[in-house]
Amino acid sequence: DIRALDRATAMRIFEGLNRFAVTGQGDLKVLTGKYAGQLRLRLGEYRVFFTESGEVLHITRVKHRREAYR
Repeated sequence: DIRALDRATAMRIFEGLNRFAVTGQGDLKVLTGKYAGQLRLRLGEYRVFFTESGEVLHITRVKHRREAYR
């Protein structure tokens, strides 16, 4: 998903993920329903869906907010 984005947007997403990984700060939500077991990090207009395994983030999707929950 990230490869489809322009470079500036992709870099903002990487910076937000790095900030979350280092500090644990960010707009994080534990998802339920169809996406149960995943976490959602809101980074501006984009949503990053992932799971955590120890110190590793397994990113499953990066979508614009209008497409994220379809």
